[in-house]
Amino acid sequence: MNPGTLLIRADASAAIGTGHVMRCLALAQAWQDFGGQAIFAMAESTDSVNRRISSESCEIVPLSATIGSAEDSSATANLAKSRAASWTCIDGYAFGDSYQESLKAAGLSLLFIDDRQTGSCIADVVLNQNLYATEQQYVGVGAHCRLLLGPKYVLLRREFNRWRGWKRTISPVCRRLLVTMGGSDPERITERIIEALQSPSLAALEATVVVGGSNPNLESLRSLASQSEQRIRMRESVLQMGELMAEAELAISAAGSTSWELCLLGTPMLLIDIADNQTPVAQVLHQHGCAIHAGDRFVSSSALANAIASLANSEERRRWLSECSQQIVDGKGAQRVVEALQGKAAITLRPAKFDDDKLLWQWANDHEVRAASFSTEPIPWETHVRWLAEKLADRNTLFLIAEGQDKNPIGQIRFDIVGPGAELNISLCDEKRRSGLAVPTIHAAVLELFTQRDCDRVDAYVKPENVASARVFEKAGFEMMGMTAVKGNPAIHFRRWRG
Repeated sequence: MNPGTLLIRADASAAIGTGHVMRCLALAQAWQDFGGQAIFAMAESTDSVNRRISSESCEIVPLSATIGSAEDSSATANLAKSRAASWTCIDGYAFGDSYQESLKAAGLSLLFIDDRQTGSCIADVVLNQNLYATEQQYVGVGAHCRLLLGPKYVLLRREFNRWRGWKRTISPVCRRLLVTMGGSDPERITERIIEALQSPSLAALEATVVVGGSNPNLESLRSLASQSEQRIRMRESVLQMGELMAEAELAISAAGSTSWELCLLGTPMLLIDIADNQTPVAQVLHQHGCAIHAGDRFVSSSALANAIASLANSEERRRWLSECSQQIVDGKGAQRVVEALQGKAAITLRPAKFDDDKLLWQWANDHEVRAASFSTEPIPWETHVRWLAEKLADRNTLFLIAEGQDKNPIGQIRFDIVGPGAELNISLCDEKRRSGLAVPTIHAAVLELFTQRDCDRVDAYVKPENVASARVFEKAGFEMMGMTAVKGNPAIHFRRWRG
């Protein structure tokens, strides 16, 4: 079912940084993937951040109020009500108990993204994606509050979907270094790292330095890089960080949201906590063997040079960091958060296998399934076995089995891929057809297709008399394209585009 409108209250600036907004952008993208709309309400922002949000088809509404003030909460509540927002998300350190109480008093459904383990949140849902987050730290929350804790709920932007499950190869010799200190880098750590790279011990490294669009020191960084004896490539306002992280053999990063992106790709990393809230992130990732905590914002260039050289020269240590980090982040956190907000039963997908042959045959021959099909004749066992073997071996077929919370199979979803498009075929077992699971199952399957394959659209065809299936596809974000013919039968053509 279309989740409606998500209102996001977050800010960005050179001093605040861009982390709050960028992780909320990941949530907005996932919300869009479920068919909803996202609006950002912002009291502070930068031109670069505004351009990025707008490029993702999200509306920006400026607020003329002091961040976290009563005027701020009032304006946010009024905006949420005027846009009939089904959920309001707040992400920022100024949005404490009084702010949340004001929004709840206005009757809003409230998601609070927390890093500081406040323990007294008033929101309906609290999200803390950090490794150190535990239920014991939130003993003060109300009984109504649902906690989404840990890296299972890490918010990663849509650009990282294609890197789920990616396997990294660790090179014996480390040559490529990625430097990324966030959107603004107020402490000018990037300059210190460029100075560290002048060390003779790092002469073999090639560095890619990513400069965020909100960094006010761009010109001085360009000058430093051009004067360096090392090979340094500057990249500005990068939209596809995944490629750079996959290419890098080692990274040095701020201990913010970027650290979770590096975990997904298994990039061995050195972390610097450039703000107080990043210190526990860097420490716990270090303790779990996922990163090396290189120091805080006062770390010297000589200490950085030594840390980079030590890790670059240890293949075994880099391999350990890579393997540990990929175990904690799977890239599906934003999808899980949206599902939690929608209160949907958890749907998991697995590849179909030949052992599913009898189950799939029974489902295919169900009288309702045959009646809805464009070929209504019963399917003989021998024909089914040959067909299934061909489909499982076909690289242009994505064949999935949907399972419910109890891990029992509830249905099948098959995508037959032709060029940039895919045709969807779905059926649920008899006892689940009227349970409301069809829409979230289609959502999950389509997202899995877009993650695994380069398809830009999904097509589905429904008999005109099959009103229930037509409504399901409309609720799942498909657009009715018109009438066509399938195997000589009239059919309604539905289409859903990527994003």
